[in-house]
Amino acid sequence: MKIRCVWEHNEEDSILYSDNFVGAFTRGKNKEEAIRKMPSEIMSYLKWKGETNFDVLKVEIVQEKVSGLTISDADSDVLFDEERKPMSTVEYEALKSLAMKSAQDFLTMYQTIPDKDKSCLPVRKTFYGQVPRTAFEMYEHTKNVNAYYFGEIGVSASNEGTIVECRKRGFELLEKQAGFLKNTVCLGNYDEEWSLRKVLRRFIWHDRIHAKAMYRMAVKTFGADIVPNIFFFDV
Repeated sequence: MKIRCVWEHNEEDSILYSDNFVGAFTRGKNKEEAIRKMPSEIMSYLKWKGETNFDVLKVEIVQEKVSGLTISDADSDVLFDEERKPMSTVEYEALKSLAMKSAQDFLTMYQTIPDKDKSCLPVRKTFYGQVPRTAFEMYEHTKNVNAYYFGEIGVSASNEGTIVECRKRGFELLEKQAGFLKNTVCLGNYDEEWSLRKVLRRFIWHDRIHAKAMYRMAVKTFGADIVPNIFFFDV
């Protein structure tokens, strides 16, 4: 089984995304490190989706993007070549379902954490400010990209309610737009290119980044028996 990967990098720092396992990703100090991590990432991703049969996984780089962004902090602006193509209703419904499952699983994991304002992690700052440390901070940060992501493709969504509720409303507003499956490429903030396919991938990817961070923080803070490993992450 081939893992088709898009390699985004800034000098040595690398993010590797799969364009055929939408939302799966790895990071590394270089491309080789990110490639080594990818088979394990795909195995946990498939378990999360409920798939149990794994073939031999082979990484294939299908696109490269040299970036001026802080890749080590998962700052990204790449648009995949595959994300420029129109969508079928079947594709859209499958990816929307996965994005909604991701939101629900993220919320479920968050709700299991006994003290949402407690964390053993040290304070750390990145390009966008202080890194979320507590479960509450991670949840709010992850939920509150909703209006931003939908807004980049012309959908006036909000961040009100739970991560599940605001994402569901965003998709409902999107579906009222004629021709949304044409997957038009839009030029958004900071001259970044966006499309519906990219929004779907970014939701799953962004959830996955912060779900992993939340799970690892919770294990360190409260112990491995407290929080269920809903996403099947390695610790």
